[in-house]
Amino acid sequence: MQIATQELLNLGVDGDEEINESQLLLLDIKKEEEQGEWRSSALGKELSDARAELFVLLHNINDPDTRDTLIQNYKSLQKFRKEQNKTSEPLVIPQKKEINKSTKESVTIYCDGGCTPNPGEAGSGVAVYRNAVVSELWYGLYEEMGTNNTAELNALYQSLLLAKKEIENGNEVAIKCDSMYSINCIKTWAISWEKRGWTKKGGEIKNLEIIKLAYALYNSIKESVKLTHIKAHAGYEGNELADRMTIYTIKQKNSDFTQYRKPINVAEILKMRTS
Repeated sequence: MQIATQELLNLGVDGDEEINESQLLLLDIKKEEEQGEWRSSALGKELSDARAELFVLLHNINDPDTRDTLIQNYKSLQKFRKEQNKTSEPLVIPQKKEINKSTKESVTIYCDGGCTPNPGEAGSGVAVYRNAVVSELWYGLYEEMGTNNTAELNALYQSLLLAKKEIENGNEVAIKCDSMYSINCIKTWAISWEKRGWTKKGGEIKNLEIIKLAYALYNSIKESVKLTHIKAHAGYEGNELADRMTIYTIKQKNSDFTQYRKPINVAEILKMRTS
């Protein structure tokens, strides 16, 4: 049996590419289900070795007749194996490969902050992907009486620190943040606030200290990093993992920002209660 992890799903469907009907059937997902939601429905499902292999083999095969031919050929091969008293070899899901340091990696950093209630216990989380495979999780910056916005800004600042190191190593870096407030603070609003001597019309600038730090750091690397907004809880595995790290922070009450050292079992981590 195989567990439908993000790594396995990425082998069958690239990025934003649409999943084909045959692959949906293999994952036991209804055809009517929206394309943007199939990943969250598939994650953690148990698949037979044969279904997992077929799911990957159908990658980028859009013609229905070609897919049918491939499926029939695969079934014939399975029958032949049984007749020869051989068992099909399980599909080996490739793990993160050691890449020569001279080879440029594509790094995506997902960040999130959470607070329960708001204001209340708060923490920040980050998930780092290398070449579309999760490689690191980070958590911490616990506050007994924090706010959601502060936790989000802390997570974004830590992501910028990680991005700076990746850029120095020659890697391509993108940061995906589900807080439009945090992005606006450092990409838009801080420009006018700085011109006014870090003041704004209508009152106090909340979270000013962390905003100044994040704004300065972002300006130093903005030509080399792509910072974009994504919708929270919309099927992005990295966003969900970052969210679970905020929950883990609150549970552990960890004030430092620390790398998660346990094995990264995506299915198990996603089972943590949502914030």
